Amino acid sequence: MFAAIVAMLAWTSLVSAGDEADLGGADESAAGVVKKSLLDVYREGGWMMHVLSLCSAGTIAVAAYCFSQVSARRMAPVPLMDSLTGMMQRREVTNAYELCRSQPCSFSSVLTSALLKVDFERDRGNKASMEQAASETLEQEETRQMLWVNYLNTFATLAPMIGLLGTVVGMIEAFDMLQQKKSRPEDLAGGIGKAMITTAGGLLVGIPAMFFYFFFRNRVMAIVASIQRQATFLIDVLSGEVRLAEAAPVSEDL
Repeated sequence: MFAAIVAMLAWTSLVSAGDEADLGGADESAAGVVKKSLLDVYREGGWMMHVLSLCSAGTIAVAAYCFSQVSARRMAPVPLMDSLTGMMQRREVTNAYELCRSQPCSFSSVLTSALLKVDFERDRGNKASMEQAASETLEQEETRQMLWVNYLNTFATLAPMIGLLGTVVGMIEAFDMLQQKKSRPEDLAGGIGKAMITTAGGLLVGIPAMFFYFFFRNRVMAIVASIQRQATFLIDVLSGEVRLAEAAPVSEDL
């Protein structure tokens, strides 16, 4: 909703002052002020404002989705990690696997792939294969989460470019009026107004989209790093390299 609120506040504040007109009498001249509504400004921007509206709606939708999905509570719940710590210590591989399957999330997917490689007949429970499987799954989970976050970067790039296209189209219309020897301010106002409105609209959509992109990208990176640390710790506990009497898990809620 941030992009829509900012756009409405900015557009509704646009007011153009009218020029003084001579009504034919010496004492009949007056100054008129024309206030434009949000809808009027939107219409002046032309068809490209419809495209910018779609970009704005897409930004809001994707940002809302990321707020609900990109969080440590959904990707790596602390209660799940705490429960798995005790199971790893007791080497209850089957119970840990069933628990991960019953609570699907990024962390459980990473640990499930590692548990499938457990073989206590090999060195340290086949730790090398567990770490490799966990690393590959973690990369897949990061890619899956970044898929939606990257859409914000797409909108942040497209919106200003669409606004720039509107600027060019508006200036072409203004120069076309000059070519027709129509150089009065009111003749040029339409093209110049379209150029400025589409430029402002593109920036109003692109700036919030860019902010949300960096915000969620950094959040994904932080959560993935936390999952990697926790998965490595649990694998070390299961393999016997780490004993809970010497080290305790660090639960993070990002």
